[in-house]
Amino acid sequence: MRVGLVCPYSLSAPGGVQEQVLGLARTLRAMGHQARVLGPCDGHPPPGVLPLGCSLMTHANGSIAPIAPDLSCAMRTVGVLRDEHFDVLHLHEPCAPGPTMTSLVMASAPIVGTFHAAGESAAYRYLRPITRWLASRMTIRCAVSEDARAMAQRALGGTYELLFNGIEVERFAKATPWPAEVPTILFVSRHEARKGLVVLLDALRHLPADIRLWVASDGPQTAALRARTAGDGRVEWLGRISEGEKARRLRGADVVCAPSLHGESFGLVLLEAMASSTPIVASDLPGYRNVARQGQEALLVDPDRPDQLAAAICRVIEEPGLRRSLVAAGDLRAAEFSMDHLAERYLTLYEGALATRRRAAGP
Repeated sequence: MRVGLVCPYSLSAPGGVQEQVLGLARTLRAMGHQARVLGPCDGHPPPGVLPLGCSLMTHANGSIAPIAPDLSCAMRTVGVLRDEHFDVLHLHEPCAPGPTMTSLVMASAPIVGTFHAAGESAAYRYLRPITRWLASRMTIRCAVSEDARAMAQRALGGTYELLFNGIEVERFAKATPWPAEVPTILFVSRHEARKGLVVLLDALRHLPADIRLWVASDGPQTAALRARTAGDGRVEWLGRISEGEKARRLRGADVVCAPSLHGESFGLVLLEAMASSTPIVASDLPGYRNVARQGQEALLVDPDRPDQLAAAICRVIEEPGLRRSLVAAGDLRAAEFSMDHLAERYLTLYEGALATRRRAAGP
């Protein structure tokens, strides 16, 4: 099957949607299918990616998204759709401005759409007649969590298949651990308010002197937070890291911490930690509870509570039995969300979309 996977966000930037698109494409290719990824790209494109131009940083859903809503990207998208002759198009965040929206308008192939975002969207609210018409162009609609499905149903109506995100388990399980000489915490998310990095830095006041905090990625808060922790030798600011280094850091850390405040529809970073056999401390959010159960795969604490966050981190570091229990449950949980299983489910939907198109076309 020839599948085009379209991502609205820059494939050169780190992000959960981008990782899902690229990982699903790799898995489909390993299964013998022709899977190409379309999306904006601000640097050298990853293998199997057809770049559609550069992105523009835009505020969306409490975050800053690298999207490409310009005319030149739209024209490149139309050209690729014309030349590639995809059997099925799989659009991620289908109503986001840029190549996914262009694909909804211009594509002739059957379309499967996957909605990732949770919360509220100003675009859905103010452009409802347009977005509802765009959504009607999809043959099958999916959502990665109950929260994402609820948001899409409120804004667009319709029915949605619930397909949780997947993870390439072996890529993390087989990574060589990054050396860590002292108990080490890893934070690996964009540095913006909703990700709660400030809460983790406040929790350092309650943590012992012999710990290390690896802070990966960057964002609009980076400069201010680095200045705030100047002189604290426990904090190591890594900047943006490669996927290979991320896997090694996940394996090498003693705790992965996800202190988000809101806006998480699915805990992909939690799954990556589970696949890496690393214990998790995270905020008790509905999106994270899609993946981790309290006291089984993770310790979940109230959001924006540095004292609770620090206490949970100390428990994981100081109680070997708890660590072993969390790791064992996490290994099993990660296997349930393997990208292989997800790809098989999407292939069934692709075949269903093709069958629907054939029935509509008639004999």
